[in-house]
Formats: sequence, structure tokens, C-alpha cells
Amino acid sequence: MVSAEDVHKSFGSNQVLTGVSMQIAAGEVACVIGPSGSGKSTFLRCLNHLEQIDQGRIIVDGSLIGYRERGDKIYELKPSEAAAQRQDIGMVFQRFNLFPHLSALENITCAPRLVHGEGGASASRRAKELLDRVGLADKASSYPSQLSGGQQQRVAIARALAMEPKLMLFDEPTSALDPELVGEVLDVMKELGRSGMTMVVVTHEIGFAREVGDSLYFMDGGQIVESGKPSEMISNPQQERTQAFLSKVL
Repeated sequence: MVSAEDVHKSFGSNQVLTGVSMQIAAGEVACVIGPSGSGKSTFLRCLNHLEQIDQGRIIVDGSLIGYRERGDKIYELKPSEAAAQRQDIGMVFQRFNLFPHLSALENITCAPRLVHGEGGASASRRAKELLDRVGLADKASSYPSQLSGGQQQRVAIARALAMEPKLMLFDEPTSALDPELVGEVLDVMKELGRSGMTMVVVTHEIGFAREVGDSLYFMDGGQIVESGKPSEMISNPQQERTQAFLSKVL
């Protein structure tokens, strides 16, 4: 489903990614951990071309993301073409980014109606099903300001699912939540992973990575330092840098 090959990304003189490669199968839950500033979130944003890469290539479900190949040259897609690709890649951010003037139901139906041209009745019916799936069936008419942080994040997950994505990206989705609200969001993500959704999750929740992840990647300094099965890597990391990091977060 995802093939990232030798991905580099710089912001001016700051080299954030220095040759990241990752292969993720359909239905796999890949978790990415590492210290702040290691390039995790930037890499995630490169996967759906929210950030342009400087070198390498990213392929999602057989399509080169953000670019097209002609002969031996690569050309960047027009913004509208890149946006069309992004329809198949759902993303949930640290901050919920809900539209404050729209209800939970309206937040979820907005993209299917405007982008896919789905009818209002059909979009509303599916939005209600998604709200029920994330445990918020009774909050359809509530506005973001009337919801807790955990509830807002669950609405954000439902909104991303409304576009029926092939791939879901999560950028530290629980980092902005009070500790007591983290569990309700992780429960929804666990259900998603068990349902067969392909997911790339940047997270500090080591327990989630151990329980739900199929693969685990530790990043530092813009590179993947170590990768493997979560249970094996967490209990017996091979690299000294991984050992040092896990000793501080476990």
C-alpha cells in the first residue's frame, strides 16, 4: 500500500529527513516513534504531499504521490491533481481542526458532499453511522465548542473516514488531550486497525504500538534508526539510541 524510498526533506539549511525508506502492506498498522524533532510528523505530511519532498519517491496504492513520471523526468502535479490524490488518504492531526461553525454531523458530511457530490440524505446517513462507530451517536447536532477534546478528535477521525480512504495517517492524535481522554481515542483507533484499515501512526503511546501495531519504526535525526515487530523491539531494542529512548518513555 505504501512504498517510501530514500525520502529527503529540508527546510532551508535544516535537513529534516535524510533518506527515509518504509514499506507498508495493505491492512498493516505501522507505528512511528521517536523524540521531538526527529522528522516523524514531516515524514507523515510527505506521505500525502502536504510537504514536497526534495529527493526520493512515495508510492501509495501504485500511484506516485505528488508527481508524475515522463520518461526519465519527474514533474510535480498541479495543486488540484495533488488534492485529488489526497482524497484517498485520510489524516488526523494533533489539533482537531474541526470547522467551529459546523455541527459534528456537518463536519463529517462536508467533504463527501462538496468533493464527491454525494447527496445530502446519503451523506447524513453515513455520517450518523460513523458517529455511532466512534461512540458519538448522540452528538450529531453538537458543535465543537460543546465537545471535549477526546470527542472532537473522534469526530475528526469520523470525518476522515467519511471519504472512504485507502490509507489513514495519524499525527500524534492524543498528544493534545488530557490523559483521561486518551483512552477513548485509542479505542477507536484500535477498532480501526482490527477492521483492516491501513494506518501509519506517529505516536508516543508505546502501549498502543505494542498492542495494535504490526510494525514499529524508531526515528531520530531524520532517519529510521531501527524497525521491527513492536513487541520484540520494545522488549529488546538492538540499537543503543533506541534503548536510550525507550528507557525514558517506558
